[in-house]
Amino acid sequence: MIVPYECRCGSSYAPTADRWRCDCGGLLDLPLGAVRWPRAEVRSMWRYLDAGDLPWRDITLGEGDTPLIEEDGGLHLKLEFASPTGSFKDRGAVVLVALAGALNASRLVADSSGNAGTAVAAYAARAGIAAEIFVPAGTSEKKLHQIRGHGAEVTVVEGSREDTAAAAAARVEESGAFYASHVYNPYFHEGTKTYALEIFEQLGGAVPATLVLPAGNGTLVLGAHRGFAELRAAGLIDRIPRIVAVQSELCAPLAEAWTAGRDEPEPVRPGRTVAEGIAIADPARGSRILAAVEDSRGTFVTVGEDEIAEAHAALAARGLWVEPTGAVSYAAVRRLRAEDSPLVIGGPIVAPLCGSGLKASL
Repeated sequence: MIVPYECRCGSSYAPTADRWRCDCGGLLDLPLGAVRWPRAEVRSMWRYLDAGDLPWRDITLGEGDTPLIEEDGGLHLKLEFASPTGSFKDRGAVVLVALAGALNASRLVADSSGNAGTAVAAYAARAGIAAEIFVPAGTSEKKLHQIRGHGAEVTVVEGSREDTAAAAAARVEESGAFYASHVYNPYFHEGTKTYALEIFEQLGGAVPATLVLPAGNGTLVLGAHRGFAELRAAGLIDRIPRIVAVQSELCAPLAEAWTAGRDEPEPVRPGRTVAEGIAIADPARGSRILAAVEDSRGTFVTVGEDEIAEAHAALAARGLWVEPTGAVSYAAVRRLRAEDSPLVIGGPIVAPLCGSGLKASL
């Protein structure tokens, strides 16, 4: 079902191919939905979504339904790198492209550090919609090859991740293309909320004690919070799992705002981190990410380059090959356990392994 966008200024809009922000310049959101629980005949994330108006059956690649494996000490790892294009971004990208198809968009634009662009390009190819993906200079060559392989045009921007988003937005404004933005379009979170719904079902209706999640633009944090918030609103659970949001020490605007007690992050000058997928110096939905973590009674953690490398190697030694960004949540779990933090004592504790190591230039 296609639900109208809402802005905090009080405006509401029926989704159209050229609508990606409020006339006031504000971000668009969606009201909290009702849980659809679940359709047994569908073995993908679509078993949880009321998507009758979206042509999802024409473009689905079986996204979602990723394995949840149990490690030691109550830790569960959700293998999001097993997604069709190799990252959790498939969950949101397929919803955006299905929405673009329902709105009869003939062209779409996205900006990405790699994984979201790859996912959008793949599903655009399935839907027969032309795509242009904006990426910052330095993006993994393997990801660029994958995006181009799906038939999308790639525009490399010499500048920051924020410069890349600005260039994509400018192209949208001049061309009227559908902006398949995992940051600005809230329908992306309709996809990523299924991460939470799957965990709830895979744990037999149990609520994890803690979710340890990477946080750059916060699409998985916001989606997971939304999924558990809908379960809470439906009376199926009485609490949202504590969210531990993880950032790189070299680019941590959200963690810095949290520590300072601010409701809104301030832009930072990022250092060069191997966790390129979460190196977001000025997250557009920063206030919403901070609010979601606060609502969950969670916190923010930062991890260093050595910790990421050690976590990456430890996962590989366990048979799990992820890109460096995909190791940050596990790095945080290892740090918190070394500190005997109550955040990771007991369980279940769930952390995602978000991106395949086959996509990274290591």
